[in-house]
Amino acid sequence: MTFSAPEWFFLLPALAVLGWRARSLRLREPVRALALLVLVLALADPRARMGGGGLDLWVLMDRSDSVAAEAQGQAGEVEAILRRSQKRDDRVFMIDYAVDATRRERGDPVFRGTNETRTGAALGFALAQMEPGRAARLLVLTDGYATEPLGGAAEQVLRAGVPLDYRLGGGPRGADYRVGGLSMANRVLPGEAFLVEFSVTGNTDGTVPWEVWRDGKLSAQGEAEVRGGSARVRLGDRLGGSGAVRYEARVRPAEDAHPENNHATAWVEVAGGPRVLLVTNYPDDPLAALLGAQGLRVERVTDPAALTAASLAGARLVVLNNVPAHRVPAEFLGALDFFVREQGGGLLMAGGRNSFGSGGWFASAIDPLLPVSMELKNDHRRLATAMAIILDRSGSMAMSAGAGWQTKMDLANTGAARAIELLGDLDAVAVFAVDSSAHEIVALAQVGPNRARMTDAVRRIRSEGGGIFVGAGLRAGWEQLRKAQTGQMHLILFADAADAEQPEDYREIIAEMRAAGATVSVIGLGSPGDTDADLLREIAALGGGRIFFNENAGDLPAIFAQETVSVARSAFVREETGAAATPGWAEIAARTPRWLSLVDGYNLGYLRPGATASLVTTDEYQAPLVASWSRGAGRVAAVSFPLGGADSARVRGWEDYGDFVQTLARWLAGENTPPGLALRTETRGRLLTLDLFYDESWAARVAQSGPVVSLAESDGGRGEEQVRALVWEKIEPGHFHAETLLVPDRRARGAARLGAAALPFGPVTAGGSAEWSFERERMQELRQLSARSGGMERLDLASVWDAPRPVNERGLRVWLLAAWLALLLADALLTRLGVRLAREARPRG
Repeated sequence: MTFSAPEWFFLLPALAVLGWRARSLRLREPVRALALLVLVLALADPRARMGGGGLDLWVLMDRSDSVAAEAQGQAGEVEAILRRSQKRDDRVFMIDYAVDATRRERGDPVFRGTNETRTGAALGFALAQMEPGRAARLLVLTDGYATEPLGGAAEQVLRAGVPLDYRLGGGPRGADYRVGGLSMANRVLPGEAFLVEFSVTGNTDGTVPWEVWRDGKLSAQGEAEVRGGSARVRLGDRLGGSGAVRYEARVRPAEDAHPENNHATAWVEVAGGPRVLLVTNYPDDPLAALLGAQGLRVERVTDPAALTAASLAGARLVVLNNVPAHRVPAEFLGALDFFVREQGGGLLMAGGRNSFGSGGWFASAIDPLLPVSMELKNDHRRLATAMAIILDRSGSMAMSAGAGWQTKMDLANTGAARAIELLGDLDAVAVFAVDSSAHEIVALAQVGPNRARMTDAVRRIRSEGGGIFVGAGLRAGWEQLRKAQTGQMHLILFADAADAEQPEDYREIIAEMRAAGATVSVIGLGSPGDTDADLLREIAALGGGRIFFNENAGDLPAIFAQETVSVARSAFVREETGAAATPGWAEIAARTPRWLSLVDGYNLGYLRPGATASLVTTDEYQAPLVASWSRGAGRVAAVSFPLGGADSARVRGWEDYGDFVQTLARWLAGENTPPGLALRTETRGRLLTLDLFYDESWAARVAQSGPVVSLAESDGGRGEEQVRALVWEKIEPGHFHAETLLVPDRRARGAARLGAAALPFGPVTAGGSAEWSFERERMQELRQLSARSGGMERLDLASVWDAPRPVNERGLRVWLLAAWLALLLADALLTRLGVRLAREARPRG
């Protein structure tokens, strides 16, 4: 026991003297004396030491690509050594990590995401799992080369008071050659000559063959003579057209310790004039000719699967013409928000049976951009829906979802709960969790009176290990759905695309469902190339539904919401409907078109606050047919009736059809770059530099509101972007400068904004792979955190059990004050009753 304020004990002799000299205070009364003693103890703030017994050792084992072979061979041996040498009451918890972290005893043979070493995220995951009141220690087994700084995880470790030990292994061994960097101009004009330059570095001298690839095709090759650890390669090139072109430099040495760092990438933007990206469901889209007549170069995309964020380079307008959301890659959708708000691009969504809510666009990445909301109100729905949700709860679902403490199972549960929340009161739902069999979580019942109970039960589902037996899940879901008395039936199957097992007689089950009018959609956690992706794809095709593949578990709630709304809370009105104009078109153009009076069909939605409607329906909904608004530096419009294909005969026969499309496109595409303003970008290695130049005509505007620059960086393949602002430095009048370091192998886009003008740039990249960059700063960061936390390097793993056991102190002041108050009340009661426990000595005589 320790005392935080022992100086209060000097009161004890003073109180003793006071009690002897001032007998009238009756300090010799036992209760009163004890109360004073307890009060002094409370003031001294005693603290009891807890712990020192059993120790929880949390072992974080790096399983990333750079140490994969060594870790695979040592995983079992390390655990065996630690368990043999542990003492009584000690416990060992093994955590494997790379991109994600997972408890080994809860995990699954499937372990994906090894192209990054996220030591900081793994530390946060371990701290969140620790049991309060137990002494704990961290042991990190890694090569020390994390792919990102520890960040806030370092402070979490220090605040928790948990010592961090480490043992280093792996790292580069033997002859190793790598591409040191690929640099070139970030933006060129069509036909302009530019220099392609990169370095070849190695820890030994030699002759190293090299290649340069352009958009996946071999462009040049040769040999580099590495002398003194490096060589330089330079060559020239020219490009035509417009858009972004990807370059990749590769080396092919005869002997190499780490071939994974033998390449680097870079992007070049060809500024070939304004471009429209037309993503369409129609092979012969009438919009292509209409937009081309305005002098815009139209790039028609009928297979959206190949779209990436780089597809937006040089584009002024993106048109989504009756394309369902599940066909468009998440990376492209996630990039549209930055394209509109920061880069000043335009976005148009046109109506159709595969658009808006009917196409699954509700809760998608671009939902907040659109001027109309897509979720139908309950009183506008015409059919009740019965839905069965089948959730994979196999061992792989126990893995962490990247950052924080949530597992993939937690996010899948959130998605299923969100689906239940979006269903109407008259809808019905059943939920099953499946591993080697189907477990009923929610029996088929009407949602209205049971919504809270259902969502609570779904959020409690936990991963129990094993795989997912797909056939058992389909059969259980159909057994529930066939009991429904609703207008439509739908089943959502959520499964791991790399671990979907035992499909059994799935074809017969789905055929029976289709014959009864039920449909099946599939959400696959993973990529289209995973081992069981073909099975999931076939199930969705046979079931007449949609297939979603998603590698980022954080997107699961949004995907469940999209699918639910597209089935149960969206509508394409397939009947002739009257149309009425409003004054809103005046915000787009001075001349008002001769509006059509009828449309063949439209997507029902609602105008969002702040948006403007130019044309609305005359039915009971008064829904917006043409709506628009500005978002950041860009503009967005929604045309709820089809502009092509089925249900568009009246629209295509409309005399002002062409003028309407062209005028709306011109407004959305915005103005050209204003004169007197220019942006120059350059990438050298990981360093990105930006220079903004302006002439005297901009001086007053710059003085009133300075320029801002934003950078959106990809998250290393998970389909999201992180946006951050850069800081300008004023070099001289008319010149601002900014610079930042790029993360290797991650694509970045950006925009400089000055008033209403936006100057987009990118994509740019530092090239190479973060996993193989071997940055020594990361190793030094781990060593420093270990020393600050009270840990050390552990060459002998068994010695970790001999380290001083962390102890916790618990304050006793509150308990002592409570005891003092009780004694004080007891003393007052005895005084009131005239009871004395100590007798006064009577004087003689």
